[in-house]
Amino acid sequence: MADLDGNLNAKDYGLDRPQETPGIPIKGAGQLDFGMRHRLGRIFREDGRTTMLAFDHGYFQGPTRGLERVDLNIVPLAKHADALMCTRGILRSVIPAHASGALVVRASGGPSILKELSDERIAMDIEDAARIDAAAVAVQVFVGSEGETQSIHNMTRLVDGGLRLGIPVLGVTAVGKELTRDSRYLGLATRMIAELGAQMVKTYYCEEGFEEVTAACPVPVIMAGGKKLPVLEALDMAYKAMDQGAAGVDMGRNIFQRRNPEAMIQAVSAVVHDGTSAADAQEMYRELSGGQED
Repeated sequence: MADLDGNLNAKDYGLDRPQETPGIPIKGAGQLDFGMRHRLGRIFREDGRTTMLAFDHGYFQGPTRGLERVDLNIVPLAKHADALMCTRGILRSVIPAHASGALVVRASGGPSILKELSDERIAMDIEDAARIDAAAVAVQVFVGSEGETQSIHNMTRLVDGGLRLGIPVLGVTAVGKELTRDSRYLGLATRMIAELGAQMVKTYYCEEGFEEVTAACPVPVIMAGGKKLPVLEALDMAYKAMDQGAAGVDMGRNIFQRRNPEAMIQAVSAVVHDGTSAADAQEMYRELSGGQED
């Protein structure tokens, strides 16, 4: 044949070595479809860890302190985050399309802080998540609250839609004032969320038994930052969570309510990805912030 004239025998079938299927360093993701694994790979780095920046508080709290102007207070931080957790309204109105972080988009909502928070519904079609190019959608799950069954139904419907389109679901454990943040409760809530199909779980840290919570959950557990703490306490909580099996942290107020949020998110990321101690990360915050101690 003409196309063989002068050609070297360059075909290599690799008969001496079998094809390897690349693994994925994300807990429980080995049997997911390619599209879902690819999206998870945008949220988690190659070390299987993630630093998420949460600023979706306005969907039920309004202009939370530090989020009055997302364009001024949050956009400069985006380059330091592996993933941005926010609402589609903020994405379309404020976040630049060239932002590099993966998008985890809030998909549940309904009541404000003036009403019963557990009475949520699905607030976003999964097709719109695909249109936005979301790496995942987030849904609140109120285990033990009045709206428990409805919130679980919200999640399972999003899981079904996500499986159809290859979009992971982050189930967020919602802890009201009446619920105890101990390992027994968090273990129950995280396991329920994972058993019912969510590919990731976001939950709070507890001082005793957190390693049991993460061990018993078959998908990545991402620690929620919660209320603002002193710098060292926030960094120590992140360090302990990572040391006890968390796959990342999702902090909001502990970052954007700082005197120097950009310094804080870099210190948090050092804890998550480099295993930096809380004390060293605090010193990093001091250096980057010009000596702040908040």
